[in-house]
Amino acid sequence: MRLADLALLVRAPAALSVPGDVIAGAAAAGRPLGVRTLGVIGSSVCLYWAGMALNDYADATVDAVERPERPVPSGRVPRRTALAVAGGLTAAGLGLAAAAGGRRSVGAALPLAGLVWAYDLKLKSTPAGGFAMAGARVLDVVAGAVVPGPGAGSVGAALRRAAVPAGLVGAHTGTLMALSRHEISGAPVRIPATTLAVSAATAVATAVPVVRADAGSAGDSRLPSAAPSWLVAPRGGAANRHSPAPLRGVAVAARSKKVRTALTAVGALAYLGTYGTAQARAVQAPSAENVRRAVGAGILGLMPLQAALTARGGAPAVAAVLGVVHPLARRLARRISPT
Repeated sequence: MRLADLALLVRAPAALSVPGDVIAGAAAAGRPLGVRTLGVIGSSVCLYWAGMALNDYADATVDAVERPERPVPSGRVPRRTALAVAGGLTAAGLGLAAAAGGRRSVGAALPLAGLVWAYDLKLKSTPAGGFAMAGARVLDVVAGAVVPGPGAGSVGAALRRAAVPAGLVGAHTGTLMALSRHEISGAPVRIPATTLAVSAATAVATAVPVVRADAGSAGDSRLPSAAPSWLVAPRGGAANRHSPAPLRGVAVAARSKKVRTALTAVGALAYLGTYGTAQARAVQAPSAENVRRAVGAGILGLMPLQAALTARGGAPAVAAVLGVVHPLARRLARRISPT
């Protein structure tokens, strides 16, 4: 088996859509992008690739008719090898979770692995299939939120803070699953029309700023909330020379908030510009080709959504990096299909 065939089996470039889930959860819970978080990202990537390999193992008979060019039906990868790859990657994913975050991370990785295997082997063709895949993406976000370490709060607190990004990523995944059922024969117009409406609502909800009771610096509590900062604080260099430390802190916080808001808006618009545009084409002509393109756009379009959620959670620098990864993933997708 060639390495290129293995990359096709696991849809290697599509895994670039996974780290952003974990990072968005970590940002929402106030966790740093440290070694533990990177380990959890590695765990989720392994489980994602395991699901892709297991999918081709389970669908070998169907793919022989509908997608004979895939590695398993074409004979380039034996079916039993696909199953072995899925098992090995699952074990690697669980091991990485245990090493990176102990029981907290295993508590997210174990049900994630269970959903992946249940979906591919049993649930895919049932009404529960879409919920299983959406649940898997939700657990990716949760995995980032519950990463342990110095300053980490309780699991309950982490889950509360990650609830919105997890829900939005889950909603996005639900639209993908609804479309993916019609990749071969095309869809009724109502399907892409509905998913487009959900995607638009997801983008709008993402752009709503986070309001936390514990947000802000000590200086925020000393500044009268009714007074605009431009009335009470000097501007420019004078602000740095003459403003008391609390007011300087307020100015820095205000600038940081503007950057977060701007990056969140840009990410949400980029999400609609890629995935939304592809769905709009499918609404106009819901052919199998247009639906497949919408699914491919949705897999990679998750990245700007993740970037927006990461910026919204308070990590604009990391969000900017995620935004740069998106065009790279789109370029790679031209060589290896993410679907």
